[in-house]
Amino acid sequence: MNPTRTLLPMLGHTRGGRSAATCHFKCGDACVKPDCNTSSNSYFKDIADKSLSRRSMLGLGAVGASALVVGPQFFGAQDAVAAPLVPLKNGNNAGGHLSFDAIEPVSRSVDNVSVPEGYDWNAIIRWGDPLFKNTAQFDATNQSARKQAEQFGYNCDYLDIIVDKYSGRTGVLVANHEYTNEDMMFDAAWFEANKDEARRIAMNAHGFSVVEVKRKKKDKKWTYVQGGERNRRITAQTEFTIDGPAAGSDLLKTVADPTGTKVLGTLNNCSGGTTPWGTILSGEENIDQYFSGKGTAEEARYGIGTGATERGWEDTDPRFGLANEGYENEANRFGWVIEIDPQDPKSTPIKHTNLGRFKHEGANVRIAKNGKAVAYSGDDSKFEYLYKFVSKGTYSKHDRKANMSLLSEGDLYVAQFTGNSPAGELDGSGQVPSDGAFDGTGTWLPLVKGGASMVDGMSVEEVLVYTRLAADKIGATKMDRPEDVEPSPISGKLYVALTNNSDRGKAGKEGATEPNPRISNRDGHIIELTEAGNDATSTKFTWNILLVAGDPKVNGSTYFSGYPTDKVSPISCPDNLAFDSKGNLWISTDGAPSTIGYSDALHKVTLTGKDRGRVEQFLAVPTGAETCGPLIHDKDNSVFVSVQHPGEGGTFAAPTSLFPDFLGSSAASGAGQFYGPRPSVVQVFKEDSNPGKGNGKGKGKNK
Repeated sequence: MNPTRTLLPMLGHTRGGRSAATCHFKCGDACVKPDCNTSSNSYFKDIADKSLSRRSMLGLGAVGASALVVGPQFFGAQDAVAAPLVPLKNGNNAGGHLSFDAIEPVSRSVDNVSVPEGYDWNAIIRWGDPLFKNTAQFDATNQSARKQAEQFGYNCDYLDIIVDKYSGRTGVLVANHEYTNEDMMFDAAWFEANKDEARRIAMNAHGFSVVEVKRKKKDKKWTYVQGGERNRRITAQTEFTIDGPAAGSDLLKTVADPTGTKVLGTLNNCSGGTTPWGTILSGEENIDQYFSGKGTAEEARYGIGTGATERGWEDTDPRFGLANEGYENEANRFGWVIEIDPQDPKSTPIKHTNLGRFKHEGANVRIAKNGKAVAYSGDDSKFEYLYKFVSKGTYSKHDRKANMSLLSEGDLYVAQFTGNSPAGELDGSGQVPSDGAFDGTGTWLPLVKGGASMVDGMSVEEVLVYTRLAADKIGATKMDRPEDVEPSPISGKLYVALTNNSDRGKAGKEGATEPNPRISNRDGHIIELTEAGNDATSTKFTWNILLVAGDPKVNGSTYFSGYPTDKVSPISCPDNLAFDSKGNLWISTDGAPSTIGYSDALHKVTLTGKDRGRVEQFLAVPTGAETCGPLIHDKDNSVFVSVQHPGEGGTFAAPTSLFPDFLGSSAASGAGQFYGPRPSVVQVFKEDSNPGKGNGKGKGKNK
């Protein structure tokens, strides 16, 4: 039997090292489908021709680069863009306690986690690791839906470790599981003979894992606790409560839930956020690929097609077939921000309708000056929008229970950007305009305010269930895949990752605008947004582009806030964002192999002073993998990432990655090990913090 059993529509359309399998399983081949947003609202309002002084070029110095590649390179693979990892004479790079020399970009063929000199890494938990006392050890050749429901799920993305204050040596690790790749999870012959069971395994590999962790003391490695009291799996079968104004709406009712207030499961959870009251938020993103639709306009606006899905879940569970009587609204019950309490394994997770329904990358909360909880979220598709929610209630430092209702009632807004550079200079090249910067002002347009719809012809329930259509009607600004949206805990400024948009400027599609200044924007950019008065409840803001990504050696359109382009690490496809204790921005990437030809990575970016815009690469992930989740515990000398879809493009029988078990042959699989890739949560730590400890896979300079 041909081990590559899945048809991949993106074959021949990807570039560089991007796997067509990633496009297929992660986002349902979105790039070869028609754009969901065909509205004619303005992308960019009339631009005032203002004369601003050009920003001066800032900063000197050189980016140091030395790296330690821990473990083997993969199968002797060759790569035309592979770069040697050699030390440069610079070591002045500090983020909290994390001092490091930036590493050179890493060949996409290297099947390991590459880290700076003086650092090591360890996999805390891997796909299939048992969570409960009596859970069976992982055996990829003998899986079942029951076993997977008690094991760490597949393709971890958002990540946090919430440390228990009373000791500092225990805590809970929370990770969501975005999607599954059945070609890599199952033997092809077994899959063909057991499709229903394989689909149920995949359903149980989605969702969340909550698992207790422990360490001997600060600066030491975390290990997970099998059988911890707070351990929990949330899957596609876990019951959720629906709250907010759309709860109970006819648009959410099904034959299985005639109340419209309960739903089974969560799907395609991408990034997320941890609230000030200690709960976890996560965004349901590419939900369209799970449903076979009826062909309505509303379904099309969310990317849901007709006919059979590639996953085939509608053949195993009727709720995934929207043409099945009584399940017409099932897809409307997905695409929300969800909230879970990681401290209470018996609590019922919530889907918050007041934050709108779209392809949420995640959600992050900032407490405003007046105590309102403000949640920000991007709609991760080409030409989609940026949103924020402002709670009706106020945050109480000492009332966690009350805080857990803050996202249930409030106002929903969508962003409209205006630029201030001469319109004729925005030629799509990405060149900085004559006023010295890509910048301007903006307005948060209300969609729901004071419990009422602000969109003509749409009820509150319709605005919240069909939020994309509501934002179309009021003229929101279309952006280049707004993914993670993170408020700085130091400055309060908002940072928006625009991952890419290769369709910008194509025939019949919007060209360059100041907030999206490049046509065929394959590398993406980062916007810095400051709300008026630094007040998160304000409806006005100013903005500027922090960086226009790419490899400056081959791409003349890159921009790093004036920092010299020959002194930065190349970066492409910014995805998830995080901050360290000093307020430096950290950016993980998704798609660099297909654009700049290197492995996806994690970078630190200085935001203030003479080094503003300086990008320095900290790590790279294994071949085929994406860097997710980044968590910066610099005061503990540690950085954490989720290594998602390592080896994507390979199969169960012919893996293209062996991370992180690195077994020598398939005969060694079983008893908790796997000859093939396992998505994992990884801790990177200073070697002197864990002397003699590591992953045991070998280390040394890669010259």
